Amino acid sequence: MLEVKNLTFEVAQNDGKTEIIRDLSFTVPDGRLIVITGPNGGGKSTLAKLIMGLEKSTSGNILWNGEDMTPYSVTERARKGIGYAFQQPPRFKGMKISRILELAHGSSLSEDVCCEYLSKVGLCAREYIDREIDSTLSGGELKRIEIATLLARKPALAIFDEPEAGIDLWSFAMLVDTFDKLRKTGEQTVLIISHQERILQLADDIMVLQDGGILAYGPREEVFPKLGSIHMSSHSCMTNERGNC
Repeated sequence: MLEVKNLTFEVAQNDGKTEIIRDLSFTVPDGRLIVITGPNGGGKSTLAKLIMGLEKSTSGNILWNGEDMTPYSVTERARKGIGYAFQQPPRFKGMKISRILELAHGSSLSEDVCCEYLSKVGLCAREYIDREIDSTLSGGELKRIEIATLLARKPALAIFDEPEAGIDLWSFAMLVDTFDKLRKTGEQTVLIISHQERILQLADDIMVLQDGGILAYGPREEVFPKLGSIHMSSHSCMTNERGNC
């Protein structure tokens, strides 16, 4: 279970300090798929980075399965079963895609299994398995490969930051199907940051962040019907698979 208690994150500005995350407290039960949405600048990606340890909180605590993760590094949190897929993944020149999948999984993988992970994110597996993770890959391709590595690793808590960004419609459909299967198995706790309506519709629970605070958090059936009015008042919108409001 993920527990966030009184979490605050401040950044220094010329005129003082600005709170990006303001005294957040919430709980995510095991095996749930949570979609975090809300206006741009509301603190969604910052919250994900704080949970992963990519940013250090000003105050508050992050507990995973009852253990306080707050003082732990990214590496230590990863060892405890927390995984994160970046909005803009890094490149690894000289490393083949098949190799990074094996590193993520923690053991050797057959070509068929590597291809299965790549297919889940909409990549024609046989064309990619021996390619290097370098500048020849587009941002969308790189994004899908990183999601595939997180799937291969199977962390107990998987965090996806706007996984739909830069992905074509066909690949997006494959990704939605993969998330739906993750939700149905209940074997992992999944946090997805997204404005995308089809991903929001997959959620067990939806959290709406605005100005660093929780505007709404609860079962999809309760929160989703309210999103239109929430987003309009926040100068934001839900997007469909074409990225339109």
